Amino acid sequence: MTILDGKKLSQKIRAEVKEEAEELKAQGITPGLAVILVGNDPASQVYVGMKAKACKESGIYSVVHEFPETISQKELLETIQMINKNPNIHGLLIQLPLPKHIDTTKVLEAVDPSKDVDGFHPYNVGRLVAGLDSFAPCTPLGVMEMFKDYNIDVRGKDACVVGASNIVGKPMQALLLNEFATVDICHIYTKNLAAHTKRADIVIVGVGKINLITADMIKEGAIVVDIGINKNEEGKLVGDVDFENVSKKASYITPVPGGVGPMTIAMLLKNTIKAVKLQGK
Repeated sequence: MTILDGKKLSQKIRAEVKEEAEELKAQGITPGLAVILVGNDPASQVYVGMKAKACKESGIYSVVHEFPETISQKELLETIQMINKNPNIHGLLIQLPLPKHIDTTKVLEAVDPSKDVDGFHPYNVGRLVAGLDSFAPCTPLGVMEMFKDYNIDVRGKDACVVGASNIVGKPMQALLLNEFATVDICHIYTKNLAAHTKRADIVIVGVGKINLITADMIKEGAIVVDIGINKNEEGKLVGDVDFENVSKKASYITPVPGGVGPMTIAMLLKNTIKAVKLQGK
């Protein structure tokens, strides 16, 4: 069994991003990323802080626009338009979730697709599904980068994605399909989840339920990627997979923490550099 070490790989990617940022600065371009944070959700604040720190270490200029929970949709859309027009900002990220009175779809659609480093704009979603070059969401993109680094060829493999969110599950399915994997996607209404996971060569799960995937649900030698983030009764960070028992059957497995999490931020930085180059063209 091999641990898919996202922490180690993310450090390598961040070093590459720093190098590229320095090359761009030598040409008079400082890569810039803007983040919009609405309200005071503690998890969102932690994520935004981590992203800002990663940008600073990688030579990317970052600015966080913080707004109270009470901000109107009009004000939020005006801020997005201002950032879209700013030539010094190459990437724009809206930290989700947004308050209930804000129409998330409208907000994401307002982002300039060439600055959409999160890959959530319908334009980029459509290009991803069509197999064209686009911005892909950072978490599933990080999973694909791990496969590449560990020489895991997904072509012809049966993959089961558990969780069908727009942020992880659906783009994960598209990225795997684009690399010619056969993909099964499961969700809350799937009957007999184990019947799907048991026959898969690759199981990717991200739903936020502790021990959802147990050892009897995967076949011997399966590749298991855990995107779930949960806190157990002791306050320890755990994923959606029963790591202790599943790791005895898997050929590759990601730990939580230290697996997919660090890759998400690394891919955000990589997407920001990509945005600079895209806008330069």
